Order: sequence, then C-alpha cells, then structure tokens
Amino acid sequence: MPTSFSHPKADFRLAQYTAIISDLHLSEAEPVNMRFPLWKKFKTRQFFFDDVFEMFLRDVETKSQGAAVELVLNGDIFDFDSVLKLPDEPVFQIHNLERHKGLYPRAERSKFKIDVILKDHATFVNALREFVIRGNRVVFVIGNHDLELHFAEVQKEILRHLNLSEDLRAQVRFVEWFYISNQDTLIEHGNQYDPYCICEDPINPFIRGYNYVSLKLPFGNLACRYIMNGMGFFNPHVDTNYIMSLRQYLHFFLKYMLKAQPGIILTWFWGSILTLAHSFSDRLASPMRNPLGIEDRISVVAEKANAEPRMVREMKELFVAPAASNPFLLARELWLDRAFIIFIAFFLIFQVMVFIRAVFDVSFFWAFIPLFILLPFFLFYSKSITSLVSTYKEPDDRILAMTSAITKVKRIVYGHTHHVRHEIIGSVEHLNSGCWSPAFLDVECTKALDQKTYVWISPAEGLGRQAELFRFVDGKSEPHVTSAK
Repeated sequence: MPTSFSHPKADFRLAQYTAIISDLHLSEAEPVNMRFPLWKKFKTRQFFFDDVFEMFLRDVETKSQGAAVELVLNGDIFDFDSVLKLPDEPVFQIHNLERHKGLYPRAERSKFKIDVILKDHATFVNALREFVIRGNRVVFVIGNHDLELHFAEVQKEILRHLNLSEDLRAQVRFVEWFYISNQDTLIEHGNQYDPYCICEDPINPFIRGYNYVSLKLPFGNLACRYIMNGMGFFNPHVDTNYIMSLRQYLHFFLKYMLKAQPGIILTWFWGSILTLAHSFSDRLASPMRNPLGIEDRISVVAEKANAEPRMVREMKELFVAPAASNPFLLARELWLDRAFIIFIAFFLIFQVMVFIRAVFDVSFFWAFIPLFILLPFFLFYSKSITSLVSTYKEPDDRILAMTSAITKVKRIVYGHTHHVRHEIIGSVEHLNSGCWSPAFLDVECTKALDQKTYVWISPAEGLGRQAELFRFVDGKSEPHVTSAK
C-alpha cells in the first residue's frame, strides 16, 4: 500500500486501477427527535458510514498492490436537497420558503450547504484527503442531487476542506456529467436519461433571475425539497417508501403519522403545488449562455472528461426530454389530478345541494349518496395510474449502443438507480455500481438495503482491463453475486 508522496503527478487519461462508487447521499446530521424518534431516523449519525468509507479506501489500495488508484465518485455523493440547516449570521437574505424547505440553489447558499455537509462528515473528508496524499486521484462526476457542484464556489469549498497542497489539488477533478477512464470505460451518473432527474443543460446549467444566478433543478430535486423534506417518515432513498397505493398510504398514516403529523395531507398538497410551480417557472426561465464562448466551454468540459469536443456535443443529443415539459404528467405524479377530481366533485355536489335546498327542505347529509356512488369510479381511476418515476431503471439498449459508438468504449458504468447491474448488452458491457445511501425498507430502519457495492476495474493479462462488482462487507471486499451474462 502506498504510504509516501513518491507517486508522479496523475495523468487523468491513463489508469491501471479504477474504483467507482455512487449515490452516497451525504447530507447534514439530523438531530434525534426525542418526541418522535422515527422522524428522519435514517439521516441521523447512527447510520453514518464514514468510517466504512475510510476502510474501503484502504482496501482498494491494497488491491492495487501499491499502484495508484483512480477513485471515481459517480454522482449523488452529496445530497444538497436534504440540507435544511440555515446560517446563524447569513450574509444573504433568507426567504420564508427557504426557512422551511431549504436554501435555494445559488452560489453563496450552496457553498454554505457543502460546508455543513463536510463538517458533519469530517471522517469522510479526512479519509479522502489522506487517500490523495498517498498518491491516488479523485474524480467527482456530478449527479442530480449534487448538481450544486457546478458552482465554482462549491468546488473550491470542497478543496478547502480537503486542505491539500497546490500540486495535490490537481489530483482532484470535477466533471460535468461523464468521464472516460483510460479510454476504455465511460462513467456517467445516468440521470440524463431519466426525464424526472435530468439536468437540461449540464454545459450551461445556470439561469438568471432578478439580481441573482441560480441552477435549474429537475423535477425530482424539487419534489425532494418541497415534499419529502416535510415528510420525515418516508425514506427518499427507496422508491417503495413513498410510491404506494392509496390503501398503503392510509395504513402507513394510521400506523406512524396519525399522532406525529396529522396534517400530512396539507403538507403534501402545499409541497406538490410548490413543486409544480417551481418546475414550470424554471422551465420558462432563460438560461445563461454566451454564444461567443460556447466552443471554449465545450472544450473545457471535454478536456476534463478525457473526451473530444464532438463527443460532448453528440452525448448531449442523447438526453431525454424533461418531464417538466408535460404539466399533466407532473400533476399525475404529484397526485394533484386526484385532488382536483375530489375538489370538483365536492364543489358540484355542494352547488346541486344548495339548489335543491332552495326548493325542498332536505338535509345536507343527502350529499353523501352521490359521493358514495362516485367512490368506486375514483378508486378505479387511482388504481389504474402507475407512477412512471418508479418505472425508470437504466438507459435503454439504444442509448448504450449510441454512447458506446460516440465515445469509442465497450464498457459503460452508471449509478443513479441504486440497483446493482453487470450484464453484456450487444457489444457493450454495462455495469451499475449500486449505492451506499442510508436506504431502509422500513421506518424503524431495521431492514437495511446495505449494498456498499462498487465497480473495480483492473488490468487483466492479455485482455486489457476487466471490470468486476464487489461488495464491501465487514472491512473487506467480496465479489458481488451479480455477474455479466
């Protein structure tokens, strides 16, 4: 294992050993709620894995037998959307909405949030620092929940916390959305093919408001900020925790939330309205673009990704259309269509009853008869709708084939979905590194999806480099059961 500074300066175009992890979702430490201990329990220090991450770095260095390791942190390493802490003495004006839902994605605010995260995860920061000092390098690929890494101020804050010398800072790189390792492996978070989580333009992700510059956030980020942050009994890292049927929601409410959050419907409704409104205001906002500087910008993105400028342009053409372009789709995902149906039904029945009572002396209780008649039709409509958020799995075969042709690689590694994959699709080897996030199947946090998986790429005699999936368990790596087919 390397223990000195003797390694030469890294050439990011070349790599012998590459370790890829994604979806750590590091956020602020949630204080334990003494009255309702299950409130955001998954986010408390009890489930921090910084020490495991430190052991993992030591382990991959052992596997490389003294050679430098390229660590690719493939998106959603930080979860800016879950940070609700506010500065004690802000140097900027905090809006009332920010006090309840988190700070807006603006440079000075995002810099504060990454400072909060890194202070709460000092062990993680120190482990990463020592890893670089020992002669290795680190690549941050920006995902959807850490889009705020696009701010130069945030990147500088991370480097400040790492406290590296000027020459060692060059061993840490931030890339916009993809990275080519050793010209044989494309590494990408994968959110650019998910309509709910796509960053519309990672080359120019900023929009200009009145007297400020902000990031344009995807629908999924906004839903986390405005809905999930106010619903602390749902774990955002597992889809089944918050995408349920009406019957499951009722059971969940009666079991966990009746006393702790009886007004959950108002929390959901207000959060959904905010999510929908912000999605469309961002959709209509003018992006910050400089036509005279676009080629220079593309060249910078390409250089950091070890790619050619044309690859950047062609990769961008593969992006899916954002879900924010379809207001009816978003309303359905937010259950606002069902809320609208209920409101219209009550309004029409009320108007009919007012008219009838003007002629006949009847009780308003008769209004329940048409409501009970309409109930089966409403339940049938609700049951017939499937959330498309939960149906997105991986980029399809066409995306894989086109991406391989554009970047001239035969191996593609994604993250984002939290599902471990290793398969051969056509001529492309496809892997997904899974996740490290505090994901639990239950509110009590007893049924952990404790993956701690990663992709390991190493030299194979006569075969170039080969990729394997490993799981880090009890301080050591073991092969993952998923294998290429």
